[in-house]
Order: sequence, then structure tokens, then C-alpha cells
Amino acid sequence: MKFAITWDSMLPSYREAEEGKPTMQSIATTSSSSSPLGILFLIPLAIFAFYAAAGWKVFAKAGEPGWGVFVPIYNLYLVCKISGRPEWWLILFFIPLVNVAIGLIVAMDVAKAFSKSSGFGIGLWLLGFIFVPILGFGSAQYTQPNAFPRY
Repeated sequence: MKFAITWDSMLPSYREAEEGKPTMQSIATTSSSSSPLGILFLIPLAIFAFYAAAGWKVFAKAGEPGWGVFVPIYNLYLVCKISGRPEWWLILFFIPLVNVAIGLIVAMDVAKAFSKSSGFGIGLWLLGFIFVPILGFGSAQYTQPNAFPRY
């Protein structure tokens, strides 16, 4: 048995168009930016923009460049600076399992640098998507990390 596929067999016929069945042209003209797929793209984009603006504000409050939130490794360096930890701690973020402990310590120090409690630091570590906007858009003021005692 032989099958022959021709271009005519793949294109909708005029009779199908007259019967109300969708054709390629009608499908192409009905898609627009208000489709559910477009909305599903805009929601994460809006969430990213909100979180980026919050991070920008946190960096700006600490006297660091806000655009640093967009540069992947440089933003970890800036977070180490904001927390008062040495710059070489950046390397510790790339060691598996050590990075979890370092992330907690740095989050606690960032919370202290903004005069927040250690509970806020744990929240910053575990639920950063909630606590970073609180730091950025809230009334928290940055204090130099050397102003509080080390333990």
C-alpha cells in the first residue's frame, strides 16, 4: 500500500472554510497578545521586575550600585560587602553544602546590618522572595556592619 502526501492534501479546502472549520489563515489571525500564553509570560516577568526592583533598592540603601543585582557573581560579592564579611567569602558560595551555611550566616548579617532581628535573617534566608521586598521597600535603614559586635 502506497501513501502519497501532496501539498493539496495538507491545505484546508475551500469547502472546509465555508463550513466554518478553522483554516490556517483564520488560526493565524485570531492569535493575539491577549492570549493565555501571553498572560502566562507576563506574570513571571512582572514578578521578576518587582523582585529586581526590591533588590535594587536594598543595594541602593546600602550604598552599593543598584545595577549590581543583575550581574550574577558580582551581586554575591556585593551581598558579602553589605553583610560586612570579607570578599573572599564569595568563594565559599561555590562549595556544595558549605554554601548553605554561608548563605544563612550572610543573611543573618544582612538582617543585622539593616537593624532587623535574627528571625528576620532566617526569613531572608528561607523566604527571600518575601523578605527582600520588605527590606527594599520598607523603612529599614542600613548601618555599617562594623557598628555591631562580632561573635
